[in-house]
Amino acid sequence: MKQRKRLLKIIMPIIAIICSLIFIPWIIVRAWLTPLPDTIQEQANNAINYKLDGIIVYVDQSGKPPAFYTAGWKNKENKVSADPQALFKIASISKLYIAAATTKLINSQSLSLNDTLAKLLPELANRIENANRISLRMLLQHRSGIPDWIDDPEFPWDKPPTDVDKVLQLVLDEHSKFKPDSRYKYSNTNYLLIGKILDKILGYSHQQYIKNEILEHLSLTHTFSLMSEVDTADIVSGYDSHYDKDVKMLDFVSPGSSMVSTAQDVGIFLRALNDGSLLNKEEQTLFSSIYMYEHTGLLPGYQSIARYHKDIDAVVIQFVNTSGENTWTISEIVYNRIVKILRRKT
Repeated sequence: MKQRKRLLKIIMPIIAIICSLIFIPWIIVRAWLTPLPDTIQEQANNAINYKLDGIIVYVDQSGKPPAFYTAGWKNKENKVSADPQALFKIASISKLYIAAATTKLINSQSLSLNDTLAKLLPELANRIENANRISLRMLLQHRSGIPDWIDDPEFPWDKPPTDVDKVLQLVLDEHSKFKPDSRYKYSNTNYLLIGKILDKILGYSHQQYIKNEILEHLSLTHTFSLMSEVDTADIVSGYDSHYDKDVKMLDFVSPGSSMVSTAQDVGIFLRALNDGSLLNKEEQTLFSSIYMYEHTGLLPGYQSIARYHKDIDAVVIQFVNTSGENTWTISEIVYNRIVKILRRKT
């Protein structure tokens, strides 16, 4: 028995090492361990070696002019190089715009954070569990417990619905994931519902309100709420490991996931959101209590990261037009390395 135990102590670590050698995604290890280059452009170039089709990086650091870095393709079939001014599906970064718009309406007393979903959308009171206990604040903060439509196994990714109500149908009459406000769980359905609430309160589309109160205020002429508003030739092509071809034409219309923009426009918006030039003092205080000041986005073929780094007073936006397999982890590694290069030079 003692000999068996000693043998197991020797064999098990060997088995563990063999398994790790077989199953570790070495491309991630290589992306992480490769010596940090001297420049952001070198890092962008290196990113293409990790199965990323194209990358756009925008850096706005205080005291310096905005800088752009690109590598790879805007459209690899036609060998069109990555374009720093191209439009990109920013996916869930859209939620920052909706949260800012909602903040303005709450501050003007058109809405209250304590308003319940049952009060705001009474037609859904019997279709969403706990609707009479879920507040607008909980929707904004992903504390509602409402299931995420993106998790529905029947969602038609190859042909996403262009009717928001059809997306919502996927979660109606489903059981809640948890009691309202008992914990946090990110759910795209929360912002779909906020979009519908804003439409109802305004009497017109929340997309138009965002344009009037946010985009025009910041002179953002290359940001759009829906893909249908732009010439698709101006949008970066998207590539996903689950598809053989460009997935650019997949149109996701759900509020909080639908916007397209350039890296610079997103950077200008994020800077304004963080420095107080978008919201007034009361709105800024309110926004700070309900949502975050940075975001990431993910759709088939599109990954985006938008963050402000206070220690170096820099906004860094990164767009990658590849998704699936290990590309999200690699994209995060590349982004973090870019920020390290900035910190080293500051």
